[in-house]
Amino acid sequence: MKLSETQKKFVEDLLGKMTLEEKVGQLNQDSPSIVGGFDVPFEELIEMLTDGRISQEEFGKIMATAERDFHEDDIRAGMVGSVMGNDPVKANELQKIAVEETRLGIPLLMGFDVIHGLRSVFPIAIAEAGTFDDDLMERTAQMAAKESRAYGINWNFAPMLDVARDSRWGRVSEGPGEDPFLASKFARAKIKGLQNNNDSVDSYVAACTKHYVAYSACEAGRDYNTTSMSTSQLYNVYLPTFKAAMEEGACSAMASFNDLNGVPCTVNSYTLRDILKGEFGLEGFVVSDANGIRECVTHGIAEDDVDAGIMALNAGLDMDMGTRIFYNHIAQAVKDGKVSMETLDDAVRRILSVKVWLGLFENPYVPQEAIEAYKANLPKEHIALCEEAAEKSIVLLKNEDKLLPLNKTDKFTLVGELADRPDEVVGAWSLAWEKDDCVSIKAGLENANANFEYYPVCGPEGEINAEELKLAIESDSDIVVAVVGEYTSMSGEASSKADITLPGHQQEMLKKLVAAGKKVVAVLMNGRPLALGWEAEKLPAILEGWHLGIQMGTAITKVLFGEVNPSGKLSSTFSSVNGQEPMYYNHPNTGRPGSKSKFTSKYLDAPIEPCFPFGYGLSYTTFEYSDLKLTENKDEIIASFTLKNTGNVAGTEVAQLYMQDVTASLVRPVRELKNYERVQLNPGESKQLTLSLRKCDMGFYNNDAKYVCEDGLFRIYVGGNSKDTMEEEIRIKF
Repeated sequence: MKLSETQKKFVEDLLGKMTLEEKVGQLNQDSPSIVGGFDVPFEELIEMLTDGRISQEEFGKIMATAERDFHEDDIRAGMVGSVMGNDPVKANELQKIAVEETRLGIPLLMGFDVIHGLRSVFPIAIAEAGTFDDDLMERTAQMAAKESRAYGINWNFAPMLDVARDSRWGRVSEGPGEDPFLASKFARAKIKGLQNNNDSVDSYVAACTKHYVAYSACEAGRDYNTTSMSTSQLYNVYLPTFKAAMEEGACSAMASFNDLNGVPCTVNSYTLRDILKGEFGLEGFVVSDANGIRECVTHGIAEDDVDAGIMALNAGLDMDMGTRIFYNHIAQAVKDGKVSMETLDDAVRRILSVKVWLGLFENPYVPQEAIEAYKANLPKEHIALCEEAAEKSIVLLKNEDKLLPLNKTDKFTLVGELADRPDEVVGAWSLAWEKDDCVSIKAGLENANANFEYYPVCGPEGEINAEELKLAIESDSDIVVAVVGEYTSMSGEASSKADITLPGHQQEMLKKLVAAGKKVVAVLMNGRPLALGWEAEKLPAILEGWHLGIQMGTAITKVLFGEVNPSGKLSSTFSSVNGQEPMYYNHPNTGRPGSKSKFTSKYLDAPIEPCFPFGYGLSYTTFEYSDLKLTENKDEIIASFTLKNTGNVAGTEVAQLYMQDVTASLVRPVRELKNYERVQLNPGESKQLTLSLRKCDMGFYNNDAKYVCEDGLFRIYVGGNSKDTMEEEIRIKF
């Protein structure tokens, strides 16, 4: 986000005209209060939807029929800077009040959670990151921005950039996985997609990176829990995504709920002022997460709301989401000298700058033609991109005896309640989808005229239907496609789980099908990496389908029948059993690395290796890596190698380069992803490839938060995942 000198002068002139109260008003984000028969705040209603207490249909009915208070009088008084919502007609009404009925005519920021698409719902982030396709990630963000503007939204609470290493944490579904390098590439692509298409005000939004910071490192994977870590871990693992986003010009950031080393991030001046605004150069503003300021009282670091509000603003938090603590108390705090006018002005300046950058002063309203564009069917290009993203996100985990792809004309049996649940394809934090847009797996198969019988049998909850299971076992097909996994409500916010095996009786269903001699193809629908030890051992074929968005059924069908060759890779490690968590590939080495020897780092009752490693994913063809050679020049290391398609169908491989700093002043990870490339090859085709590693990227942050590159021996690995690689050593002098 860059302002011209003219725009900066406009902001300063406007700031100079504002009263104390009007300045405080810009720091206040309100959401519509639901009144009448359903007297809960909008934030709570959203929470009820995301955690499964109400359905999407019930949410829609409430929103359509309930009386809502949009705080029009407060907007008219200049006491609201931002509003939540996704109704373009109402957005125009509220903007009209702000622009035409207030003293200074300052437009509103209209914010909403658009995590992986709005009406065009794309795969959840953990799935899309596994495409290793930077261009795709940018294009889906561009489309989300375009739809957002048409829905009256100019500020997206996205991207979610939490690097997550513990699959028990529910919000692992919303982020780009466990690796800081891949997650940083994801961050850059999303900021570009959301913000860079600014030739037209209808095509870009302000991004809000979240959750800042180390929210995903919550102790025991339990949401909202405490977080403690060294400075080096903070800088090397959890800050890189935010640094990358700021380098791309991200407009805002959202402070996370958690405390970091005892200081809640909402009131943490070290992370907000020193690092985010100082070191990383955020020119926009920081917003709290919902109720975040008030929760500082519960944390025990603030005595009351007044204390919490003063601490937050002084620490560098600029906007209050939903508590009205700034609204109620900051003006008096300024008068009492507890918050300086300079601190208040800095916060207001940052918020006004984003509004100016968005072009809201010139174009505050949603054009009628944009509203009309989404009243009927989705445009074909939106559907096509949803399908492309879904196809590229699918990961083939196992394919024994080349059971897949299936022959479309051969009869098979489809089981699993999830196969016929279009409302479950969208995943966590999807708030504006329409059921008619969603293609279930059963519908996708029907649309392809597949030859199958369907028996739900069971889902993630509830008992097995014994009669349906009997019919499935007695069917005259040897092949069973079993759609199993989690409901959307089983991952996402407030959905941490101690048990990350298949929920309910789904594994029991699979065991009975296997015992009956069926060849079972498991198609997973899930929001987190699952512990799949039994499934990986006993089932002949497994497709990781995640929650792929509105075109899930179409994409899964094309992969099942070989019309699309799967190319997705895992952006997170899959463990075999619950007790292995947290499990991640780029762990530090120990003095006693795990092995068969007794006195080494391992569990007595679990495998040492993961079930499926980071970066893993099979294809309907096979790839061979050979002839790795390293060359060094002034600025980089070049890894050259040969990649060959050794199978009989065309396919796309993600070639990955990893590095190990063998000896350093701090213990370094056993491997670190440093580059990758998607490569398409025809049967029998070979390509000479190069992957570069910049020398400036071979260093690390020490515990003084200083980035250092140290001379020494490095191992370079190249392969199709983090485990199965070629390697060469090279000694570097910086």
